[in-house]
Amino acid sequence: MQRIVRGSTLTSILAVVVALIIGGLIIALTNQDVWEKSSYFFARPGDTLGAAWDAASKAYVALFQGGIYSPEQGFKPIAASLTNAAPLILTGLGVAVAFRSGLFNIGAQGQIILGGIFGVWAGFAWSLPSWLHIVVVILMAALGGAVWGGIVGWLKAVTGAHEVILTIMLNYVALKLLNFVLTQAGSPFKTSATGGAVSKDLKDSAHYPDLIPGSGLDLGFLVAIIVTIVVWWLMSRSTLGLQLRAVGENPHAARTAGINVKMVTLVAMLMAGALAGMAAPSQLMSQDHRLTGSVAASIGFDAITVALLGRSTPIGTFFAGLLFGAFKAGGIEMQRVGLSSDIVLVVQSLIVLFIAAPPLIRAVFGLNKVGRPKKRKKKLASTVAASTEGGAA
Repeated sequence: MQRIVRGSTLTSILAVVVALIIGGLIIALTNQDVWEKSSYFFARPGDTLGAAWDAASKAYVALFQGGIYSPEQGFKPIAASLTNAAPLILTGLGVAVAFRSGLFNIGAQGQIILGGIFGVWAGFAWSLPSWLHIVVVILMAALGGAVWGGIVGWLKAVTGAHEVILTIMLNYVALKLLNFVLTQAGSPFKTSATGGAVSKDLKDSAHYPDLIPGSGLDLGFLVAIIVTIVVWWLMSRSTLGLQLRAVGENPHAARTAGINVKMVTLVAMLMAGALAGMAAPSQLMSQDHRLTGSVAASIGFDAITVALLGRSTPIGTFFAGLLFGAFKAGGIEMQRVGLSSDIVLVVQSLIVLFIAAPPLIRAVFGLNKVGRPKKRKKKLASTVAASTEGGAA
């Protein structure tokens, strides 16, 4: 019980709870009705408190109904949440693998873009049977992300350049490259059907099929589950995973133990890029069916939060991705009822804040005291031991 209470999992859950509570307070404090009734707070405090409760509860009910369950649609909203979660999980795994290897992969945004460029080429240029075509698009997207991540890993290993600077700059390079292939005259990606910055449409054989017909939940989520299991086994049960974790914990000790730190660094970024690149098909084969300038959206940056919330573990990242997928789907419902979906971004930011400060969460809930013997008992035990030694002498 002490290990559970003082462990990182409970701390992460409590961080989410605290973020939701503070988010509710912010909703109440920015609500117009609450401000109007607060003008006579001391005469009738119940009106202000009631309005604050109504504002916060209305927002979170909309969030729940948009992401989990609503009386009108049943459990259909959860399909949207799972669909949104798939690219977050895959990209979050890429960030988490790098974190566990001692690297800060801030370049998932660019790796998704390169995955999209490679994947969409395989999607519209090649004619293959349906299931084979889907697998090929996924593998090509992984290859594109791996190439972009591998550049960082190679430069880090050979020159010692800092991966944060490299990945951030390569994000901009990837964005400009995407704009080039979508708008340059004569580009094989560009379509003549529209003047917009979009690519040719993927062939029907490269579309994700629905897992449950009519639900909106497609094969992309199953891919996320399979990849999560593979990454868990790789990081927890394989020799490569041991080497990655050893380098992440202490590269000097790993080098002394005979591990090729430079090679492991390169492999870690190849894996991180490949995982992030695999998130692109969720946009290509599930939603847009073409490459657009928003293929990465904010997924690459949201994935950093997902990996942090999941404590850089595959299982934790998976569940963190589910939570943020529900936030994304619920935010749309909040807009429909007249509330700003920006509160979801506020809650996500608060989660990052509290995840980055676990001692604060443990202090708020008194978890630091769990399992520690009281000072009085320690003093009594030392007194008894001293008197026993004196008596024996």
